[in-house]
Amino acid sequence: MSASEQDTELALFRDSVRRFVKERVAPFYEEWESAGIIPRETWRELGAAGMLGTDIPLEYGGVGADFRFSVVVQQEIARAGFLALACNITVHSDICAHYVLNAGTEEQKQRYLPKMVCGDCVGAIAMTEPGAGSDLQSIRASAQPDGEGWKINGAKTFITNGQHADLVITAAKTDLSAPGSKGISLLLVDADAPGFARGRNLEKLGLHAADTSELFYSDVRVGPQALLGGLNRGFAVLMNELPRERLGLSIGAVAHARGALDITVAYVKERHAFGQPLAAQQNTRYRLAEMAAAITVHERFLDSCIASLMRHELDSATASVAKLSCTELEDQVVDGCLQLFGGYGYMREYPISRFYADSRVQRIYGGTSEIMKELISRDVLK
Repeated sequence: MSASEQDTELALFRDSVRRFVKERVAPFYEEWESAGIIPRETWRELGAAGMLGTDIPLEYGGVGADFRFSVVVQQEIARAGFLALACNITVHSDICAHYVLNAGTEEQKQRYLPKMVCGDCVGAIAMTEPGAGSDLQSIRASAQPDGEGWKINGAKTFITNGQHADLVITAAKTDLSAPGSKGISLLLVDADAPGFARGRNLEKLGLHAADTSELFYSDVRVGPQALLGGLNRGFAVLMNELPRERLGLSIGAVAHARGALDITVAYVKERHAFGQPLAAQQNTRYRLAEMAAAITVHERFLDSCIASLMRHELDSATASVAKLSCTELEDQVVDGCLQLFGGYGYMREYPISRFYADSRVQRIYGGTSEIMKELISRDVLK
């Protein structure tokens, strides 16, 4: 397929995603926000529409598209202001499915990936604990030998897709004597396993439609086939997947900022103050120009990162730069946009208020801005 044919196919796919968002997301999103969860049927609709695991190979139920198609899904949903849904899909498609694809055995891939692509199996990744957030080396959940397999005990928190998840990729210490991250393994836990329990659906400042949960493991037994990526090699697998994860968050952040700017431009053209539209006032025009310029620069940078990822050349330091800069930009733009709405921006009936509430966590999850600065500084000083 030529480059022009690929671009045409990508444009058609973008149109289909926009249509799906308009018809199957927008009319119901407020209901999902109130309920604190996206309906399970929506996951199956997403799968049927080809919007889950777009770059999973054909032999595992996917369509074998390239990473740009996954980018389109993230961009269009985030830009429309439905960041909770974008977040849920990113965790499922761009994180969990690719952990299985890149680190899993053939049996694991055949068992889980086709069901993840069609939406019958929702994925979650359980790393964060009450006492271990960005510092994954402090994980206390343990998986001790039990026959040929392991017995898992511990608790996780802030787990995206926690209420819906059928598959939970669980980080646990398999060697309690090993220092730091050296004794961590990843285990594939089916949510119907005895001893596995979901806690409450956590109430959050934003991202209300994204189910975020506590998870509990009480003598959860898994067999040897549950080990993902090798014994005591969990941290290495996590590090290998972080560039894609952080790039995905960065893409959503910039698209979300672009969406905030879209609705703000429409508002300032209609809203009058001091006898003229807000758009006619110099301060408004200059603020819009500043935000548009910053978004455009970040979009071009992300184009470069996406190309690097597709060549398998995106390094951790560059992904950290993207995560830091793009999420910081998102917060600045959304805050600036809300300011132009004035008092109306603080009212929940105006979508910009949801943009504001949803954007704040982006500088926290997936590695805080402070952690990103530490990682970047190490690369600068090496």
